[in-house]
Amino acid sequence: MLTLRATPAAPEPAGHGEGPTWDAGRAELLWVDIGAGLVRRAALDGDRLTETGAARAGDTVGVVVPAAAGGWLTGAGGGFTHLAADGTARVLVDLAGEGGSEADGGTRMNDGACDRAGRFFAGTMAFDERPGAGTLYRLDTDGTVTTVLDGLTVSNGIGWSPDERTVYLADSGPGLVHAFAYDPAAGTFTEGRVLLETGGPDGVADGLTVDDEGCLWTAMWGGGQVRRWSPEGELLAVVEVPVAHTSSCAFAGDLLVVSTARGGGDDEPDAGRLFTVRPGVSGPPANPYRGPLTGVRQRG
Repeated sequence: MLTLRATPAAPEPAGHGEGPTWDAGRAELLWVDIGAGLVRRAALDGDRLTETGAARAGDTVGVVVPAAAGGWLTGAGGGFTHLAADGTARVLVDLAGEGGSEADGGTRMNDGACDRAGRFFAGTMAFDERPGAGTLYRLDTDGTVTTVLDGLTVSNGIGWSPDERTVYLADSGPGLVHAFAYDPAAGTFTEGRVLLETGGPDGVADGLTVDDEGCLWTAMWGGGQVRRWSPEGELLAVVEVPVAHTSSCAFAGDLLVVSTARGGGDDEPDAGRLFTVRPGVSGPPANPYRGPLTGVRQRG
C-alpha cells in the first residue's frame, strides 16, 4: 500500500476549511470556511497556493461551485445562494424545512458538487448532527430543486465515476460511504449499497473526490488522513496529514488539495490550512452549475 505525506500550502488557516474545488475555467482553487460563511479563492503556483480573494456567502457556507452564467453558486445557510464576481450574495431559494440556527436546533447546507450535465447536488445536516435530519437535494438545470435522499445525518462528499454510472455519497454521521447506480440523463439514484464503513481511530469519511482512474479519495475526519479506495472498496493508498480534522479533498490536475479544520482543544499549528500532495494520478476539475440564476424554485 502506498503511503504519502501532504505538506501545508500558503493560505491562512480557516476555522473550518472545507470543499476544495478546482475551477479550471478561472484557473483557481475555491474553498469555504463554514462557520465564517466565507468563500475563498487562490491561484496555484506549483504546489503552493496564493489567496486572491474572499467573499461572504451567508452565516454559514458548506459548498461552492462555479456558475456557468457567472460568479459562483453556493450552498449557504438553509438554501442556495449566488455569489457574484463583485462579492454580492443573493439568496436564490430557501429550502423548506432547512435553515435556523445552532441554538434552535436548525439545519444548514453542507457539502456538494455538480455532475457533468451541470446539475448541482448539495446536502444538509443539523447543527447538532442529530440522526436523520440531513437531506440531499438536486438543483436542476431548469432551476427546480428536488429532494433526492432524506433521512441522512451528515450529508457530505459526493462524486461520480468517470463514466457517471456510479455516484458516491458520504454520510458522516454513521460513517458510511454509499454507492448508487446513477442515470446521467435523468440525474437519479438507484440500487444503493454501502461501499465503506468508517470510524474509530482512522477517522470518519468526510469530503471525497474521484480520480481519473475511477478510484475514490476520502478525507478521514479525526484521523489525519486521506485514503484512496478502489471502486470495490479496497484500500490502495494513504496520505498522511499532520492535522487530525481532514475535511475534504479535490484534484487540481495531478495535485491533490486537502482541506482541514480546527478541532476542539487542538494545538496543531497548521489546523485549518490547505495541504497538497502529488499522488501520481490526476483528477477532473469541478463541473460548473449550468442552470439559471433567477426563478429557482423548490418542487412541491
